[in-house]
Amino acid sequence: MRKPFLLFLFVFGFLTFSIAQKKKITLEEIWGGEFRTEYMDVLRSMKNGKQYTILNFNRSPRSSSLDKYDYETQEKVETIVTSSNEVPFFSSYTFSEDESKIVLATEIEPIFRHSRLGIYYVYDVATKNITKVSDTKVQEPLLSPDGSSVAYVLDNNLFVLDIASKTTKQITVDGKKGSIINGVTDWVYEEEFAFVRAFEWNSNGTKIAFLRFDETNVPLYAMDVYGQNLYPFQQEFKYPKAGEENAKVSLHMYDVASGITSNVDLGEVQYVPRIKWMNDPSYLSVQTINRHQNHLKLHAVNATDNSVSVLLEEKDDAYVDITDNLTFLADDSFIWTSEMDGYNHIYLYGRDGKLKNQITKGEWEVTNYYGYDKKANKIYYQSVENGSINRDVYSISSTGKNKKRLTLREGTNAADFSADYTYFINTFSSAIMPYEFTLHKASNGKKLKDIKNNSVLDNKLEGYELSPKEFSTININGNDLNMYMVKPANFDESKKYPLLMFQYSGPGSQQVANRWFGSNDYWHQMLASEGYIVACVDGRGTGLKGRDFKKVTYMNLVKHETEDQIAAAKKLSNLPYIDENRTGIWGWSYGGHMSTNCLLKGNDTFEMAIAVAPVTSWRFYDTIYTERFMRTPAENPGGYDDNSPFNYPELLKGKYLLVHGSGDDNVHVQNSMRMIEALVQANKDFEWAIYPDKNHGIYGGNTRLHLFSKMTKFVKENL
Repeated sequence: MRKPFLLFLFVFGFLTFSIAQKKKITLEEIWGGEFRTEYMDVLRSMKNGKQYTILNFNRSPRSSSLDKYDYETQEKVETIVTSSNEVPFFSSYTFSEDESKIVLATEIEPIFRHSRLGIYYVYDVATKNITKVSDTKVQEPLLSPDGSSVAYVLDNNLFVLDIASKTTKQITVDGKKGSIINGVTDWVYEEEFAFVRAFEWNSNGTKIAFLRFDETNVPLYAMDVYGQNLYPFQQEFKYPKAGEENAKVSLHMYDVASGITSNVDLGEVQYVPRIKWMNDPSYLSVQTINRHQNHLKLHAVNATDNSVSVLLEEKDDAYVDITDNLTFLADDSFIWTSEMDGYNHIYLYGRDGKLKNQITKGEWEVTNYYGYDKKANKIYYQSVENGSINRDVYSISSTGKNKKRLTLREGTNAADFSADYTYFINTFSSAIMPYEFTLHKASNGKKLKDIKNNSVLDNKLEGYELSPKEFSTININGNDLNMYMVKPANFDESKKYPLLMFQYSGPGSQQVANRWFGSNDYWHQMLASEGYIVACVDGRGTGLKGRDFKKVTYMNLVKHETEDQIAAAKKLSNLPYIDENRTGIWGWSYGGHMSTNCLLKGNDTFEMAIAVAPVTSWRFYDTIYTERFMRTPAENPGGYDDNSPFNYPELLKGKYLLVHGSGDDNVHVQNSMRMIEALVQANKDFEWAIYPDKNHGIYGGNTRLHLFSKMTKFVKENL
């Protein structure tokens, strides 16, 4: 009986010694870039299907180059262009359709989340000549298919530059800040429909379709910018809050030869979330959706006479999601993804809009559509068929037969296919493996070559005290919810540990996923090394478990999600190694709303919460996002007010840290100011911090380091 005990002491002692020799992650390392991950930046397949391009950067000296590689050999074929005295440092690139010209982006300046201003150049691949698009910073330059012209937006107007003659033609003249926008989207479209460029060339470059936004009657939001000068100033932009007036959007067609712009009558429309030309240069597809976002129409516009017909309609009791999966095949039949059978799947429609067949089926979700290989009659896609926390790449015929799993490693797989679908480059990561890039044969998924990995990072992390994410499910309110838990490296089941829960919880989101670390994961590892258990539970309303699971929160955002987090915390507190008197929760944005609600409505369960940039009333948030899930405040006042935490500040018992950036254009600091005032009037003790001029991401310089230092101190003192 003595030997096993001695062996246990030896092993336990060895493990303790090993852990003791390893370093603990520090905040300075997390936010100083010590764990930076290598990627294949801006990967694009060449039209020949044999080669691809990558944007490579050198940090010292600062330079960038656009390099071409061979798929089969993985050798660099050539450097197409590199930054120099003639070509400024560039951070992005876009080819013309015929690959004769390249737009290079320089001096990029962010506007909002997706929009950018920049100085752009057109590089001629054959002659190596370079043409400056404009001396003024512009938005969204787009080359014509033959590379002869580039269209762009300047001061809310649309322009076209003829590259050979270097002459510029102004297409619209009514653009005006705060009133009329041509060719790019307004704030709410950019944020919630996730696109900025609102113009497109047709396939032969004879026409440009564009959207015009009249935001004259949209309410104005103003933020104080404190800056470095004697007086602050106000940044003003149009922001339609729930129930308020949206911009009036209209569709227009510009004929390049005649220079004439005509109007397209779409009837009474609220939103136009996508426009996309078909392969036939005479036809444009337009998606429109009503204000409730539960009735979507796909229109075909004949560009010769601007006549409009409806190709398909989709309705839902809750809402219809907008995606970028619409793909026109050679004959303009098209691929469409939909949740109409309860799960997101791929459908094939004829050019006339009639359904040919449902291609994928099952109680799992398609998460990405990659394309169609006509020669092999194969459709390529990504799905969660192998478990909702994993991603795999598959092929299937257009008839829905001959499905093949092309990736075999459990984790998150994503593919970038060559233009002729001979190869794909797989990006793989898991909770224990940083990103790896490998070349595969598209026909059967066979791995051909290793391309790039993060072995340097992996080896570096061997010297740190890390704990694995333990994936499981937890049954809460009748649902098996995905969960992960991170325990201290020297975890002892006979001890009791404080529990910190992390979540986001927004509709269709996912935090519990088998993929490599983000910055929050490194922070959680640091806390685990300090003796905390970190857990994350994806409750009702999150994604990839079917339409009904996701849309159960319709009309009552945060209600069911809060109930699930409170119930999960109670259940976890029953574990013998969890200290039921030391339970905290934190989150950012939607997650900040959640953590606030959990601390108040679950004041017998949570002792501490941190809320970063939280929504505190959906009345303060924008039309498109909020009304998609809640309808308008006039239609659903209880849905808006019953879960707004500043309506019940008296429920606060635990320790609360509230953080916001004063320059947050997305979730306005108004949300936190109202929460602060409510807590003050309820005479509740809490901590708060405002980061001057910082946006929703609260970053820049030492900002993130300062923020997470404050959060770490708060956790250690109160949990």
